[in-house]
Amino acid sequence: MSLLPHQLELLSPARNADIGIAAIDHGADAVYIGGPAFGARATAGNELRELERLIAHAHRFNASIFVTLNTILRDDELEDARRMAWQVYEAGADALIIQDMGLLEIDLPPIQLHASTQTDIRTPEKARFLQDVGLSQIVLARELDLQQIAAVRAATDPARTTIEYFIHGALCVAYSGQCFISHAHTGRSANRGDCNQACRLPYEVLDGAGRILAHEKHVLSMKDNNQSGNLRALIAAGVRSFKIEGRYKDLGYVKNITAHYRKLLDEIIEEGEFARSSSGSTTFSFTPDPEQNFNREFTDYFVNGRQQDIGAFDTPKQPGRAIGWVTQIGADWFELEVSDKTTVLHNGDGLCYYDLQKELVGVHLNRAECVAPKKGIWRVFPKNEIASFKDLRKGLEVNRNRDMDWVRQLEKKSSERRIGLWAALQETPDGFALQLTDEDGFVGSAQITQPHQNATDAARAEASLREQLSRFGTTLFALHSLELKLAQPWFVPASALNALRRDAVAALEAARAKGFVRLQRAAPVEPPAPFPEDRLTYLANVFNHKAHDFYVKHGVQVIDAAYESKEEEGEVSLMITKHCVRFSMSLCPKQAKGVIGVKGTIKAEPLQLINGKEKLKLVFDCKPCEMHVVGKMKKSVIAQHQREMQEKPLQFYRTKPQH
Repeated sequence: MSLLPHQLELLSPARNADIGIAAIDHGADAVYIGGPAFGARATAGNELRELERLIAHAHRFNASIFVTLNTILRDDELEDARRMAWQVYEAGADALIIQDMGLLEIDLPPIQLHASTQTDIRTPEKARFLQDVGLSQIVLARELDLQQIAAVRAATDPARTTIEYFIHGALCVAYSGQCFISHAHTGRSANRGDCNQACRLPYEVLDGAGRILAHEKHVLSMKDNNQSGNLRALIAAGVRSFKIEGRYKDLGYVKNITAHYRKLLDEIIEEGEFARSSSGSTTFSFTPDPEQNFNREFTDYFVNGRQQDIGAFDTPKQPGRAIGWVTQIGADWFELEVSDKTTVLHNGDGLCYYDLQKELVGVHLNRAECVAPKKGIWRVFPKNEIASFKDLRKGLEVNRNRDMDWVRQLEKKSSERRIGLWAALQETPDGFALQLTDEDGFVGSAQITQPHQNATDAARAEASLREQLSRFGTTLFALHSLELKLAQPWFVPASALNALRRDAVAALEAARAKGFVRLQRAAPVEPPAPFPEDRLTYLANVFNHKAHDFYVKHGVQVIDAAYESKEEEGEVSLMITKHCVRFSMSLCPKQAKGVIGVKGTIKAEPLQLINGKEKLKLVFDCKPCEMHVVGKMKKSVIAQHQREMQEKPLQFYRTKPQH
């Protein structure tokens, strides 16, 4: 069972249980988090007892916890993966996020399965296939536009599979699951949770004649994803789960970005057509602002078609917001005139500016003093010596990329999440009964034995009844209304009312826990659905024999081994991207069409990327409008693999004998 068609799910990341709990408290309907092993973020694992703590908290709000098991696996790892799957299922997890299809051929628990972004879902045919083999939620490639998303929705069944889409966070330039540069150069595999982020490095770009087209530019580094303005369009295209990237991100990021999208989705839900997929409503003690967290500036990428300005080519760091200009430089300080006179600088703030080479220079403030409030002049004392700041000069524009006041605000409790309820107090023959009914229809009741004692002041007695029975502040509930079904306002001691309320709340929580419905595993269709292709290259990431068997069962005839099997020693595509360096540099033949004097003069010839001793070739496939970053595996990586195999033979799928 997937989400109901009218339900919208906000899916937040968590590095650990505390951040996951904060995500739930700030409005997440579901959280995805790494388990003890085999997650696609190698250093973001969590012990079972921590997962249990998070799951218990989430389930109180009918929210879900999805555990990542989304690396490709060797044969000798499948048993450990199977055991972990059962452990997280027994801990109460609601779904596993997977990449390796070999997992579908082993004894998994009856837990719902979701497709990881690493499965690289770009076509309706692949989406339909994954639905038919039993995956209940599929996250589409970030590169798809609205029409392509709608085509996937049209090819799949909303009752069987939920469409998930990334709406915020860092962007991998490659199609997910289709990047092998890290493994080729270092032996560390992105498909096994260990990427060295070669896409964030600076490169020289050379044409075929050796001419430099760009110098020390981060031409593979994308701006950050931000779909704030496209939520309604994504819903119309069929998206129902809205995913925030960031299992490495800190607590402040998860609080802020979750709250930001909670408010935006709630505005849509309040219009009446849609509902949230978990319980309660959330209020915040701050105004969410995505600009406050680390970002490389924002793009909505390809959702509305190809755009030129999607790259963070000058720096992979956070440029922040412009706040003013340098007016004076002293021995251990410099002064700023802020453009907005209400701007306040704080001790510990982070400032930055671009030097003459357009490299971002960071300035960490020890102290900030406002020396001329009416003019907006601030004197700031950096942590480092003034002489160390390259190209710092009068008239230089300065940005702020860390606001310590904001940071401290989010270090505190910053949200309340409550489930609404209605209360009714009535008399019983020997006392009183309190019934609580929450917004999901669950009921909790309690009774006390208490004499029906006349009140000397009826108005005061009624006020006391309402006051004592309205106190839900320390619970997860918020009172909508209290009905007194009494012959008269009786006098009831506050201690008795408090006990009655506590017992009714406990009964309601017990009813909610008993009524929690776990997500169900979808059954694959029979006979087995055919895979859309009959041949798989290394790009399919088949790393174990169970994955091989899976694809054979689904009609694939030729199956190459994963890149990690070290069988592709020559030049191959190490990265496939929708991003095109030629297009971003206005060197695309399609851009030249119809331009007098330019048309026909620009060819989609290969370019070269150079970073130190590393050389990569850019090859342009213009029909699908894609770029291939071509290279080969380093001899040192192959040699290291051979040494490891001699020390401890590893078991994985290969098509050639080990040498």
